[in-house]
Amino acid sequence: QLQLVESGGGLVQPGGSLRLSCTASGFTLDYYAIGWFRQAPGKEREGVSCISSSGGSTNYADSVKGRFTISRDNAKNTVYLQMNSLKPEDTAVYYCAAVNIQMDLTTPYLCSTPNEYDYWGQGTQVTVSS
Repeated sequence: QLQLVESGGGLVQPGGSLRLSCTASGFTLDYYAIGWFRQAPGKEREGVSCISSSGGSTNYADSVKGRFTISRDNAKNTVYLQMNSLKPEDTAVYYCAAVNIQMDLTTPYLCSTPNEYDYWGQGTQVTVSS
């Protein structure tokens, strides 16, 4: 069974940090671009960041640039999202998603379009509050 599992969410104070992990089972992530999306209550799902299959290309939403860093370890079949300087407006359920694409490239369109992705995790809650 093909699965993505997110972990690492939790409650953190403003200015704090969290690292989210997205681990695949049942398939290898080597040939997949991975996106991180988030959805706050009453809002649409929005793209946060994405990374190409090799890790050589990344993109970030303007709202997280300079604060979040996406990376991957294909040997561990895992993609990470390091989140620093967290703000209350970062509060949301965070999802990772995978898409099999030929090019080792990401684009702002790919990072912001949930419908482009084939597999999704169940989500992990991130709450930023004092």
